[in-house]
Amino acid sequence: MLDDPGVDDLVRQWTEDHSKAAESDEINRIASEWLAEVPVQPQGIPGQRARGGNSPWAAVEATDPRFFAAMRERLPDVPAELISAAAGWWQMVGGLAEAKEWWDAGISPLDQRALDYRAAGLAPSDLKRRLGPLTVLDHLRRGSAPAWCVNRLQRQNERRSA
Repeated sequence: MLDDPGVDDLVRQWTEDHSKAAESDEINRIASEWLAEVPVQPQGIPGQRARGGNSPWAAVEATDPRFFAAMRERLPDVPAELISAAAGWWQMVGGLAEAKEWWDAGISPLDQRALDYRAAGLAPSDLKRRLGPLTVLDHLRRGSAPAWCVNRLQRQNERRSA
């Protein structure tokens, strides 16, 4: 399905976890009946009002349709719920252009590690840089810690500027 076996495993596991079974159908039926009895609360983030004052809460979209469309284009065979969840994470941490840069650099949008790499201080352009005989992306795929790669890149930059 995808080039990264880790992502293939993630998609396979998600599909297995979300496959319909008689027991889960019964659980969903009971939960739906129970939720139908609960009064509906207005959607919105506390403090987020449509125009301020006492107006109703502004509705919040779970996933920006632009993120979803971009991910659907790159991952046509992945279930919509999984794409929606991944798109939700990406839209919280950065813009669509940045997410596309990560994807173009070789990191799948479904790969949680991309968010970890970003949090460690790596940029998409860093993934192609060489640390010895391997690129940063090669080091990461072989299990090197993102912080180690960031540290090595910083030392490499210091040597060049000295």
